Amino acid sequence: MEPGRLIEITDPGDLRIAEFTSIRERDLTGRHGQFVAEGTVVLSMLAKAHAGGGSVRAEKLLLLKNRVAGLSDLIGQFAADIPIYVAEAAVLDAIAGFHLHRGVLALGSRSAAPELSDLVARLPESSLVLVGCSISNHDNIGALFRNAAGFTADAVLLDETCCDPLYRKALRVSVGSVLTVPYARQGSAEEVLGALATAGFEIWALSPAGVVEIGAIAPGRRVALVMGTEGEGLPAAILHRFRSARIAQAPGLDSLNVGTASGIALYAIARAMGRLG
Repeated sequence: MEPGRLIEITDPGDLRIAEFTSIRERDLTGRHGQFVAEGTVVLSMLAKAHAGGGSVRAEKLLLLKNRVAGLSDLIGQFAADIPIYVAEAAVLDAIAGFHLHRGVLALGSRSAAPELSDLVARLPESSLVLVGCSISNHDNIGALFRNAAGFTADAVLLDETCCDPLYRKALRVSVGSVLTVPYARQGSAEEVLGALATAGFEIWALSPAGVVEIGAIAPGRRVALVMGTEGEGLPAAILHRFRSARIAQAPGLDSLNVGTASGIALYAIARAMGRLG
């Protein structure tokens, strides 16, 4: 690391790190394309995304002072013009508004997400897509992206009622996969699925009452798996319009967590499509 690259912060009110102030409250108001990455794993994904020259950029880092030495290799992955601020624990906690035991924060930005139609048009001839409808829990959104990355999905498409994947907790649960998996978040569920149907996708709506067991599906070259919110699940109109699938489970249980269900479904379909070794 270049000498003098670290900038020490001693005043929690320092305007240079204003974007990190009271993180939880700011998360709830939206950041207009900016996001806060927390933890070393997400920071590493941000470094890779930034180096890739795509839509994701790193803007600044804020680190616990006594963690810097152990993060020198990771810090070195960021361009020299990215400011790196450091602070003692008491100052860092005062900035964040809570005890930040990880001691690793970064501010990033994402340029405008692609239009739904543009993203669908760019998908390869053989594609696997995960669709989320009305998913408002940030943990579940993060799990969808982590599973999508783990099981080779080409994109995640969210309707406009889903929560923002760039929310700090969603980013953390996804272990940074939100920064690498292509996604769009716009339109109604019907518009999202209509665009996929027009593009030749087999659409399978997941429900405990689905007609076909997920392991029995012989998928074609383009498949979309559709997940609904926990509790209510997918609207009846979607279940009636498209083919439905279920995951076999023990009787008496209402349903699986959407994160768990998406992982099982993606694994089954990706394996059937020959995408997994």
